[in-house]
Amino acid sequence: MHPWVGLSDHVRLGVVTRWVTPELVADVLEKCGVRDKKSGALPAGFMVYFTLALALFQQDSYDDVAEQLVGDIAELSGSIPNKSSFTRARRRLGPLVLETVFRELAGPLAPVGLESAFYRGMRLAAVDGFVLDAPDTTTNRAVFGGPVKNGQPAGFPQARVVTLTECGTYAQIDAAVGGFSGGEPELAVKMAGSAAGMLVIMDRCFPGVALWKAYTGAGAHLLIRARSSVAARPVEHLPDGTYMARMNLAGQTGAHPGGVLVRVVEYRVDGGEVVRLLTDLLDPVAYPAAELAGLYHARWEAESAFRQIKTFQRGPAEVLRSGDPDLVRQEVWAHLAVHHCLTQVILGLADDNGINPDRVSFVKVLKHVRRSVVRQCSDTPTKIKEFLAVLAEKVHRKLDSGARRLREADRHLKRPDSKYSSKLSYRINTRDRRPTRRVAAKVFTLQPAIVQ
Repeated sequence: MHPWVGLSDHVRLGVVTRWVTPELVADVLEKCGVRDKKSGALPAGFMVYFTLALALFQQDSYDDVAEQLVGDIAELSGSIPNKSSFTRARRRLGPLVLETVFRELAGPLAPVGLESAFYRGMRLAAVDGFVLDAPDTTTNRAVFGGPVKNGQPAGFPQARVVTLTECGTYAQIDAAVGGFSGGEPELAVKMAGSAAGMLVIMDRCFPGVALWKAYTGAGAHLLIRARSSVAARPVEHLPDGTYMARMNLAGQTGAHPGGVLVRVVEYRVDGGEVVRLLTDLLDPVAYPAAELAGLYHARWEAESAFRQIKTFQRGPAEVLRSGDPDLVRQEVWAHLAVHHCLTQVILGLADDNGINPDRVSFVKVLKHVRRSVVRQCSDTPTKIKEFLAVLAEKVHRKLDSGARRLREADRHLKRPDSKYSSKLSYRINTRDRRPTRRVAAKVFTLQPAIVQ
């Protein structure tokens, strides 16, 4: 019997244990029907914390993650199991347990007073997706698929993740995981039930009758950017310059029973291209077009949340560590669960200091939470409280006075697929690139519909 048996149940995950409590872990294992059947094997309760630790320390090997997790416990640190033992234990645990942990944690976090998270009584949320590279194994490529160039696989297989993200806090309300070959709208439809009562903002790859009916049928409201060909024929002009149009099923024209009636808002930002938004908020008096146009930029809150997960938490250009599709899904759910816990730390710090959550550094919080694991600061609720108090003081010292300044940077491709590709050279010319800089507030100009 391995020396860890009987002792590993006492391992915790630093400050994250405040939300992923031993009681929650036990309840999730019971719901998922996962029990320790093999005598002497690594227990399932410990493996939940270990899998979350793999996401928290993505750049570290199994041995290193285990050392971080148990380094302060002498009886465990002297006899780290080998990688194959951890892999077998992860397979026994499966992906459903970590998905259930995420769903137990996930949900909106913004307090009522946080203006950036609400619009006229509706909670603001954004739907968008991203991909994570997985190891290039036969099973991963068969299940997830990946980029293809000239008929041949190009790059790594990729898991696609679509999330329903709360604006103002970056908290994940819901998520769906699929493969590279699947579409984001299909995954987004699965989350419609979690958006009831919210105003959900989406990019122009999402408009569709099925998605529209799924979200509005669940009690959500929509604000979606659309291409010029979608709902392009006005059926009624409204006094504020917006108009009503029908969005039909693909290939249909005219009025069809399968379509939906939408309100179209068109505007320009600083005199640029025309942006078209579709919404089910049809009353131009109750929901002015200028306000809706000004809301669309909140969709980028989802992109900011993805940056936290992909660039800071996972690490830039890191590949997930699992060669098996079920373990890839397990990793993805672990990353989402850890990110939600980090977001709760940020919300607590922001509330204690009376500031907006986006003024708190995600990287600073991530580093301190990692330290809390190494120091085993979760033995008692008192230790967690003391550690968070120290963290609050350090975060407060890093804050600048005043409101957050408006900033922007030019969008350029920094890493082309090949440094020898001449087709991309015009996009990576750095001579005219300007650094991130302060900017004035954007000017929104509504485009009134032309009455024919």
